[in-house]
Amino acid sequence: MASENSSLENSNVAVVMVPLPAQGHLNQLLHLSRRLASAANLPIHYVGTTTHIRQAKLRAHGIRAHGITFHEFPTPLFENPQPNPHSSAQFPEHIYPSASATATSLRGPVHALVENLSQKHERVVIVYDSSMPYVVKDVDRIPNAESYRFWSISALMVYFLDWHASGRRRRRSNLLGEEIESILREIPGTETLFPNMPSELRSNSKESVLGNIYNTSRALEGPFLDSLAAQKQWALGPFNPVEIDTTERRPSGCLDWLDRQEPDSVMFVSFGTTSCFTDEQIEEIAIGLERSRHKFVWALRDADKGDIFRGEIREPVLPEGFEERVKGRGMVVREWAPQLEILANRGTGGFLSHCGWNSCVESMSMGVPVAAWPVHSDQLVNAVLLTKVLKVGIEVRERTCGPIVVPSGVVAEAVGRLMGSGEGDEIRERAKELGVSLRSYVKEGGVGHEEMESFITHITRGE
Repeated sequence: MASENSSLENSNVAVVMVPLPAQGHLNQLLHLSRRLASAANLPIHYVGTTTHIRQAKLRAHGIRAHGITFHEFPTPLFENPQPNPHSSAQFPEHIYPSASATATSLRGPVHALVENLSQKHERVVIVYDSSMPYVVKDVDRIPNAESYRFWSISALMVYFLDWHASGRRRRRSNLLGEEIESILREIPGTETLFPNMPSELRSNSKESVLGNIYNTSRALEGPFLDSLAAQKQWALGPFNPVEIDTTERRPSGCLDWLDRQEPDSVMFVSFGTTSCFTDEQIEEIAIGLERSRHKFVWALRDADKGDIFRGEIREPVLPEGFEERVKGRGMVVREWAPQLEILANRGTGGFLSHCGWNSCVESMSMGVPVAAWPVHSDQLVNAVLLTKVLKVGIEVRERTCGPIVVPSGVVAEAVGRLMGSGEGDEIRERAKELGVSLRSYVKEGGVGHEEMESFITHITRGE
């Protein structure tokens, strides 16, 4: 079923977006859809199952759907296990059944959609998540269809994967530098970072793509992008809105509370949609936040299941009396938290984060420094980018996969360093400067705007 806002039937080019059905991936390609529809006036077709389209729309911020058609295909049957906080690698393997079943079920419908569009437009451009190559395997047979791979991870992470695949040999350019290379050598390889990944979710060198798209900018990762330039590439990030229209914001108690706080006085705490912690770790975080004596907003939710609308949701348990003791300086948000708006609020001065790439880009574009607590997969490499390369954050947790409990003392110390020290002030100033640079980057006249124009010119052949 298609939900259509503006068909733009007469356009010579149509764009089809194929996201992985997980929040950080759904969100990125939906934001890219918004930007492309706005910048190029091209018809955008965003595909997914009924369940995941509903999820993407429900949680979207700043999405005006003009020019975007949502294609909701039937949700396949799949197991919907609870997240496992005791997982040995802390990787969210519980979403594999959803992602794998979705990839398998969408292959036929997406091919049929592209074939149908190919009869109405001179060219059909498919932008697919790097973890969804199985879905687009058949579109190569359509003469006027062409595919572009979207990397939902940082350019440094793509560089790391390539470097790891080459046996971690030192490059002639010594792009990483000795310190960064030494740190990255300690990070485990892909088999540990992405354990037991189903074959249909794996990207491979045999994919027929005309280029790669990144949610990053040359201001952030120029050298790493340059090192990956063997194929055509476009750094089109930040995808997320960089200016927040407060007149359109939804009712939110935490935003109202933030509005009343002093500038840069509140630590936002969130570990994303794929990380889940044991009760012991949650207790240590709570004690650490309480002992820090700094203000905070804590988005406390369990990780998403493959289907967020089905089954029970585990409710994290806080120490008895915690919320009463921190009342007035701390707020716990158990429903969906408007992360981008929280980061954009002037009261927010730090972000205790898992370092998922979506969160990294949002925090950097809003000029908020990060206390880096990577949990799994690419988050370990992203933390290195933030703390060692860009120097807009501090480290909290050691760079390793596994259920290591971070004690409350470490949490309290990290919050104090970022929110109440000269070191934290210097890092915050660098983060603010980076935020200004990124926001200028995507505005008209900026390098990022030119990069978007370059991509549009490429896919439309200058039409």
